[in-house]
Amino acid sequence: MKDASRQSLLESCESTDLSEKVDEHNKNLKDVVLVHPNVKKRVDVFALSIYDLVIFPKTLGHVDEAVTDLFDRLDKGVTPIPAILAETFRSLNACRRAGEGRFVGCAQLLLAWFHSHFWKVDKVSYQVFSKNYSPLKEVVSTPRRDNISMEKWTAILQNLQEEDVEWRAPWLLLDEILYRCGTFDWVPLLGIWGAVGYAPLLVLKQY
Repeated sequence: MKDASRQSLLESCESTDLSEKVDEHNKNLKDVVLVHPNVKKRVDVFALSIYDLVIFPKTLGHVDEAVTDLFDRLDKGVTPIPAILAETFRSLNACRRAGEGRFVGCAQLLLAWFHSHFWKVDKVSYQVFSKNYSPLKEVVSTPRRDNISMEKWTAILQNLQEEDVEWRAPWLLLDEILYRCGTFDWVPLLGIWGAVGYAPLLVLKQY
């Protein structure tokens, strides 16, 4: 068997095995949620599973203690937004430094960011200024381009020009922003697995 064919077969087996594990894990989780006698706890388990499987997907089949700690603090008014941003930047930075790797973050939210900032449009719908407007709902309703290969996406992103980027999302209304911390011209973002420095001044043009 040629090396290329052997590698292709191996990747296919690994993909099938992972898919089976995901299906099995989702079925087990569904059983736990549906059979729990307490309705409130049933909803909490479902919400926690979203945080663990979608927003902070670190290890399949394992609920990370850091995720449960953050989830427990949500009822106390703690916002998860800084942690989501921190882990998104941390994972993207790690992949960039290594030149490869798996993105450990909410791919759906990253997709919403892509949809809002790449490829300018000539007309902006008035709906973006409505109180009921949701960027996530717009992304969901947008037809997906599943026929674009990974190689094609890589070429598209590597050849982006300034005119291809919407530096400020149309739904982002002008407001005060936090761009420095004390005497430092950057803002520390604290995640659940670490911290990262973010320098809004470097991308101030988007505001």
